[in-house]
Amino acid sequence: MNHNLKIAVAALFCGLATPALAADLPMDSPENVGVSPERLQRVTDTMQRYIDEDLLAGTITLLARDGKVIHLESQGWRHREAGEEMTEDSIFVIMSMTKPIVSTALMMLYEEGRFLLTDPITDWVPELADKKVIVRDEFGTRRVPPARPVTIRDVLAHTAGVDPNRADLSEAEQQLLGRAATLEETIVQRAPLPLDFHPGDEWRYGSSTDYVALLVERVSGQPLREFLRERIFEPLQMNDTHYIVPADKVNRVAAVYSPSGPERTVELMRAPEYRDTTYFGGVAGLSSTISDYWRFGQMILNGGEHDGVRLLSPKTVSLMISNHTGDKDIYVRGPGYYFGLGFGVLDDAGVSRDPLTPGSFTWGGAWGTLFWADPVENMVGILMTQISSYGHINVRNDFGVTAMQSIVDSYAARPYTVAPYPVLD
Repeated sequence: MNHNLKIAVAALFCGLATPALAADLPMDSPENVGVSPERLQRVTDTMQRYIDEDLLAGTITLLARDGKVIHLESQGWRHREAGEEMTEDSIFVIMSMTKPIVSTALMMLYEEGRFLLTDPITDWVPELADKKVIVRDEFGTRRVPPARPVTIRDVLAHTAGVDPNRADLSEAEQQLLGRAATLEETIVQRAPLPLDFHPGDEWRYGSSTDYVALLVERVSGQPLREFLRERIFEPLQMNDTHYIVPADKVNRVAAVYSPSGPERTVELMRAPEYRDTTYFGGVAGLSSTISDYWRFGQMILNGGEHDGVRLLSPKTVSLMISNHTGDKDIYVRGPGYYFGLGFGVLDDAGVSRDPLTPGSFTWGGAWGTLFWADPVENMVGILMTQISSYGHINVRNDFGVTAMQSIVDSYAARPYTVAPYPVLD
């Protein structure tokens, strides 16, 4: 169906649309919010090119501006081998897009006055006391006391050093790296392991957000899964976001593909099936739909509120997207980014591969999903796909390019809701 006609039909006859469109998404036409429908078609065309070249099995893309969804397009296959087409209500394993949600949960507790960002995490997880730091110098490798404690800010910003290099560990210590049955058991099991660097000295992507997740449990007194459901998912009506996808929703789960075919074409890696777990972490683990994640992202872009439900203050959101890592290399996102508290934030558009406005915040998942929000243009973009490795394709960047070029009325001269705090000279 023609994309513009599809939007119109969805808006007029949402009762006949797919469940995602029927779930009261606020739809609008692109031209009403300064976006060209003709240029917006390039998003669809770009995704289709990747599908036609067999580099992706299927995609869903969403763009919203001024709180209105102006583009929602499913293309290709949810499960190609079963003949199931992609639909807007498909459920995806979002991997590291779990991190912003869990980080938000901890910042909600921060707003309740439970702790300061500069507090040591051992105030709440005393099992982690007495850690040493691995030091490498001209005399070899040794272990020394940390220059300062690991703070709550460190685990939110990935500057804690909690993931030591395996080669620097004894055989007995290496045995502690495995995952136990639960999040708490895993972190306590790893407590004797040294830090890889002095807290705050480096940015290292790894298991930090699992420590954030345990802090949510310890500070709130609730299991993480319960806290997220009661405090975030239910208030925002994120009804399809789960650690364990219910059996009656498995038929909506997208298959995961790998670029293992000839010329890196995709082949089935993991078919949908019911999967149980007792491990509910912060690094990854959630599955969600594009409409659910839009509700979360729009809430953050709105300054902590969506559809009459407030989870955070705009001041806290601005704090979360401020620079907490200085000039450290945020290598996961590439040049031009710093890291806040749960989000990567574009700082230098002149060196970044992404076309977003400085101040835009983002994160993605290891299986291809991506979220970004541009506070200047008041736009949210989400790409959902499932591919185990995507470094050989530019689909994420291409999504951003085609989204941004569709804007014909820029808001750059207007005030906006949230922004990083500048560093004053």
